[in-house]
Amino acid sequence: MPTVIYKTHNGGQYEAEIATGSNLMVGALDNMIDGILGECGGACACATCHCYVDEAWIEKTGAAGDMEQEMLTCVVDPQPNSRLACQITMSDELDGLVVTLPESQY
Repeated sequence: MPTVIYKTHNGGQYEAEIATGSNLMVGALDNMIDGILGECGGACACATCHCYVDEAWIEKTGAAGDMEQEMLTCVVDPQPNSRLACQITMSDELDGLVVTLPESQY
């Protein structure tokens, strides 16, 4: 199972194994990681799973689709590396993925 490192805005971090085919939001919720709310259940309709993808992983996670980009206009402090965790599907290629969780979701 691939591992994801979720970094907090204040320097802490969580490490979680997430099943291939699942997404970062579900992985965070299943592992009780603070900073990912997932209020819409992964429907790309609320942006409460906003995260920042580490620069080294941007190519591997791919670009946000149109619907995701529209939802990202609703987040506090969007950055070029902003993504919605519900839209990043885990694969073996993402083993070791690092994302940072925004302060606004704590």
